[in-house]
Amino acid sequence: MTTYECKVFTEEQGALVEKSWGAMKKNAAELGLKFFLKIFEIAPSAQKLFSFLRDSNVPLEQNPKLKPHAMSVFVMTCESAIQLRKAGKVTVRESSLKKLGAVHFKYGVVDEHFEVTKFALLEIIKEAVPEMWSAEMKNAWGEAYDRLVAAIKTEMKACSQAS
Repeated sequence: MTTYECKVFTEEQGALVEKSWGAMKKNAAELGLKFFLKIFEIAPSAQKLFSFLRDSNVPLEQNPKLKPHAMSVFVMTCESAIQLRKAGKVTVRESSLKKLGAVHFKYGVVDEHFEVTKFALLEIIKEAVPEMWSAEMKNAWGEAYDRLVAAIKTEMKACSQAS
């Protein structure tokens, strides 16, 4: 496991993330797809970053590879948020984090892509758990996402220095 230290993720933030993830988990496949559709709605050019979408002529929501990919990204993002409170730091399997960094580097992911993704993530969570949504919850998920992105960017930087 690779860990990345971060400012304190409070117990309150952890509780908000855990409670909302608990409510969303059973719908992770549907929410993951909505998450990616929201990203592509905001930034249609982001579709070019995904090889399985480039030559596809089926509607996005019917692409057989998008839903499983979207679900795995959504679940990994949410689970890393849960681990942030439990471990006090971003904890992702080292091989996975290195791979994430390498893939994001290879496809030219930049800060703006991470910002669009953060906005889309927060929107989907807000839609998924409207009765729980608050400024505090938005801040908790935003902080957790920012920590994950910082860890991915660290691995991307390692890739850029190696090439």
